[in-house]
Amino acid sequence: MNSKRLLKTLTAAALAAATLIGTAACGDQAPQPQGSQASVQTPDITEAQEKKIRNATLDALDAADKAKSPDGLDVRVTGPALQVRTSELAIAQATGNLDPKATIPKDIAQTIIPTQSGWPRSVFSITTTTQDQQSKRLLVMTQQSPRSNYKLWGVVRLFQGAKLPEFAIPSIGSSMGGVDDSGLLLSPKQTVDDYADVLVNGQQSKYFNDFSSDYFREDLTKLSQTVQQGMERNHGTQTQTFTPVKDQISVMRSSDGGDLVVAQIDSEWTRSAGEGRESQPASDAERALFGQGKATSTMKVTYVNVVAFYVPPAKSGQKVVAVGAERQPIKVEAL
Repeated sequence: MNSKRLLKTLTAAALAAATLIGTAACGDQAPQPQGSQASVQTPDITEAQEKKIRNATLDALDAADKAKSPDGLDVRVTGPALQVRTSELAIAQATGNLDPKATIPKDIAQTIIPTQSGWPRSVFSITTTTQDQQSKRLLVMTQQSPRSNYKLWGVVRLFQGAKLPEFAIPSIGSSMGGVDDSGLLLSPKQTVDDYADVLVNGQQSKYFNDFSSDYFREDLTKLSQTVQQGMERNHGTQTQTFTPVKDQISVMRSSDGGDLVVAQIDSEWTRSAGEGRESQPASDAERALFGQGKATSTMKVTYVNVVAFYVPPAKSGQKVVAVGAERQPIKVEAL
């Protein structure tokens, strides 16, 4: 090999080595995940893909609604959303009509797409109001593995006037959070556990002052008080338990360092009529699910509750606030 050819060979090798060193250096300097934060800075899916996923899911729901049957719905729906819609369809079979609250608009006001790689992953989408001016819905769609369908995991009706945190714009996406996120007033898991305690114990809960008032608790309190008045006339009793469902929680980080948390909390409402009376269903939905069952003095109703919270950053001076909720009876039985 002559000297010129040798020089060219050595120069090419040196350039290749320099390129590899530069690449390695860039990799070493890349930001690393911290807690639930990811180093990826682009959304996992595009807005067009989110729309395609959402439309396929809503088409499956529409087909089930028309048939008044949940058969095959698990291909596109899972978790509490499947439990709630299965109950709604059972009630529709009995009454002939699907409850208007089951409506999910096809248009959205915002989508929040995760920037992380890896699974499971979630997409949060906020719909427009319904045609009859019902409130916006928060949809949580999850994907468990690379080749599985995104499925509708949760639907929450947002409270009128609810103020949601801000997120990065869709072209950037947002970061999914985890149940043990730090830097917050409460971790997402602690938020759900403590809120369930407040639902059971009200102002007697030691966590009561961590939460702002919200429509969900107000409505439950009014309903319980109304039923209690009837119970007392006949020396009856009622109890309600609220239990967070393990692993049924989804979290998205907001741009202010807070979290938007959506979680399933199951509840059991047991009512005893007293004085030899029969305990009856307390609503049309309960009545439809109970069907031709034989009433006794005691009735137990199992509910699925899906609640959305905004959890503020620690030392922000704010309280945790529920921004939306869904509540649906799924089982009614005489004891």
